[in-house]
Amino acid sequence: MNIKGESVNINTYDLLKNSMDASALRGKVIANNISNINTKGYKKLYVTFEDTLNNSMSGDTLKTDNNKHIQTGSTSGEIAVQRDESTSMRQDGNNVDIDLEMTNQAANELMYNALVKQVNSKISLTSYIIGGGK
Repeated sequence: MNIKGESVNINTYDLLKNSMDASALRGKVIANNISNINTKGYKKLYVTFEDTLNNSMSGDTLKTDNNKHIQTGSTSGEIAVQRDESTSMRQDGNNVDIDLEMTNQAANELMYNALVKQVNSKISLTSYIIGGGK
């Protein structure tokens, strides 16, 4: 049994799951922003998963081979929704840019589809290995 390989495999699944969760939430947030395009004073929302993931991975974290060892940081990133309080060009105080939101929506759909393909690939490979290559 290879503990190190299993740990990496579990971390990969966790990262893919969290990425899919963040992408699904991002889709809802973008849809909410679009639906509030004409709401006076509305400030758009955004998801901050990739930023927290990059921050957690770039720090000086302790690398271990065994999950019983002390862990000093999370490599999964935190999924959070933030409000963009920046000023807007519109008189009513709304800062939603429909072109930007539609672009973000398309990019998010592509990202989600790519993540689904990655998960399916991992599951197929695991199934192939369990089945003895059959």
